[in-house]
Amino acid sequence: MGTRQSEQGSLWVATAELPKSPGHPFYTRLSALLDANDFDGFVEGQCARFYAPVMGRPSLAPGRYFRLLLVGYFEGIDSERGIAWRASDSLAIRSFLRLPVDEPPPDHTTISRTRRVVDLEGHRAVFTWMQQRLVAAGLLKGKTVAVDATMLEANAAMRSIVRRDTGESYQEFLTGLAQASGIATPARADLARLDRKRKKKTSNEDWKYPGDPDAKIAKMKDGRTHLAYKAEHAVDLETGALVAVTLQDADQGDTTTIIETVIAAAEQIEDAQAEIQAPQPLTELIADKGYHSNETMIELATIGLRSYVAEPDSGRRDWSKEPQARTLVYANRRRIRGPRGRRLMRQRGERIERSFAHLYDTGGMRRTHLRGHTNILSVSDSNSGGTWGLK
Repeated sequence: MGTRQSEQGSLWVATAELPKSPGHPFYTRLSALLDANDFDGFVEGQCARFYAPVMGRPSLAPGRYFRLLLVGYFEGIDSERGIAWRASDSLAIRSFLRLPVDEPPPDHTTISRTRRVVDLEGHRAVFTWMQQRLVAAGLLKGKTVAVDATMLEANAAMRSIVRRDTGESYQEFLTGLAQASGIATPARADLARLDRKRKKKTSNEDWKYPGDPDAKIAKMKDGRTHLAYKAEHAVDLETGALVAVTLQDADQGDTTTIIETVIAAAEQIEDAQAEIQAPQPLTELIADKGYHSNETMIELATIGLRSYVAEPDSGRRDWSKEPQARTLVYANRRRIRGPRGRRLMRQRGERIERSFAHLYDTGGMRRTHLRGHTNILSVSDSNSGGTWGLK
């Protein structure tokens, strides 16, 4: 049995003796698809305006930056620091990034800086490029789209919220209430008891998080109250391709935000089909009962969409105040009860929930470490293109 010898390394190592990796089959195939469509050349052209003509600090090439985001999604890494570590740890990842073995990987601060420099429109252009590849491959039709939303936990703590009117913290506010009720020096147990007795504890009208005004107080699916955002997806129901992602305030209802998402989806479908001669416009919308309202039916009809929106059981309706919605609501009811409507509803539950699982659970974005709608949308758009364009 041999024993461990001195670990002093060689002063010089020949390039031919450096370790090499045969590459991961998935990343090898992914890189071939990107190269075949000149992905790096496209993003360099899109991002040229963000780079100075005279070099200062060494920059991160646009193609390598977007490849790093794809690695973060496919590896389920939820931070830029983790992406940088993974790039330095794996020879297969270095090969996908076109990173020579003798060149250090980009630092996480460089990735973060590049993300802030490339604006939202630049990230969205990459998303549209991915969709154009889908259209060329017949994997994006654009006729029937399903819409649904999910909550994302914000990078913020409830203990840090402050009053909008006075700027008091939650602890200071409770202390003031306790002193007003006759407790001169309230203990922590007194504050907790007082907080439990309050009926309306927190609302976005009274409270805010000073570090991120876009984060809103909301109830998560597991029952917890947390600062959050609402991500809304539009998915092509025929193929499962992700058409559009919008980020809304978490305290906004589904009936309030659906039209913005539908308009974004229609514009994305138009842009994705810009290179084909007979584009297919968006004509049908599928959604669950959280999106059903008289106003939603009227607005969808106004923009020329045929709705398949599940209807909640609300009993007998009084149409005297909104007679114009009656025909539209009844027509939607007939469609969702027909054979095609039931089939579309089953597909909606399967394919739009799959997009949430890929991006937020497998992709590691259920709790975001970024702040602000623009920052989160930049990464969401890039990862969404990777999800459906290349996986």
